[in-house]
Amino acid sequence: MKCSIIIRSFNEEKHIGQLLVGIQKQTLYRDIEVILVDSGSTDRTVEIAKQFGVKIVNIRPENFSFGRAINVGCEAATGEFLLFASAHVYPLYTDWVQKMIAPFKNDKVALVYGRQVGNDLTKYSEHQLFKKWFPAVSNYEQSIPFCNNANAVIRKELWQKQPYDVQLTGLEDLDWATKIQAEGYQIAYEAYAPIVHVHEETPSRIKNRYRREAIALKNIYPEEKFSFWSFIRLTNSNIWSDAVHAIHEKKFFKEFSSIIMFRTLQFWGTYLGYNGKSKPDETLRMRMYYPNDFRKKLFQRREAESHQGFGEAINYADLDYSLDDKK
Repeated sequence: MKCSIIIRSFNEEKHIGQLLVGIQKQTLYRDIEVILVDSGSTDRTVEIAKQFGVKIVNIRPENFSFGRAINVGCEAATGEFLLFASAHVYPLYTDWVQKMIAPFKNDKVALVYGRQVGNDLTKYSEHQLFKKWFPAVSNYEQSIPFCNNANAVIRKELWQKQPYDVQLTGLEDLDWATKIQAEGYQIAYEAYAPIVHVHEETPSRIKNRYRREAIALKNIYPEEKFSFWSFIRLTNSNIWSDAVHAIHEKKFFKEFSSIIMFRTLQFWGTYLGYNGKSKPDETLRMRMYYPNDFRKKLFQRREAESHQGFGEAINYADLDYSLDDKK
């Protein structure tokens, strides 16, 4: 038995080291290989990963999708099990990998996903989302296809039969789980394999995250709709719910502005995704995946690359040419 941990990364120097230290401390570390799929980091992410002996695989930023990055990592993996972890997560316990793999004793289990919790940097509303979707009780025969590839593991043999969709702008995990569950396989939730998921998103990144997920959801489940009334209703109901929890926790005045911001952008992004293009163009895709400063650098690089392969440019600035002289 060997487990390949596949990490997708982009400019994660602040967090990648903590994840890799957590992996080194695993009880099954000798049976683990670590693969980093990096999509154009300009910081020390790759340098740090190399210090841990991680196998590095690179993809160009303009070719990135979540599904493609995972597929590239899976192709490079040699393990029987493929464990996916975001570069900005870290395990809480040394038996994380062991607990994630244990449910595969049941041959019908195709996918196991683990619990996620936040930390002091996590926005209040996202703490509520973690509590809702990642409860404290395990479920080894889950009826719905929900899962999350920030902390999930699958059988490699099943990935070889069913790779991840490279066209989706997100929710490639939900899409894969839906397809594999339809073939009669089971999805298991392991509450005793928690990771801390660190999200330090700007407001625009929050909106873009939910926008790209809504675009993906519209492609996975074309019958689903999300109207402007849905935006109004869900924004208000979730602000109210979070506010009630904050009052009970004596955090209302500290967190209320954050609650309004997060929930409004969450559902506004969802509305934009559902009611925009089903297949976004490259400009929109880049906007959803990468911050503004990186997009500018990328387009400058591509502009420079587009001129490679030509001869020396002709300089017309000093040319003195008069049509009258040629008559």
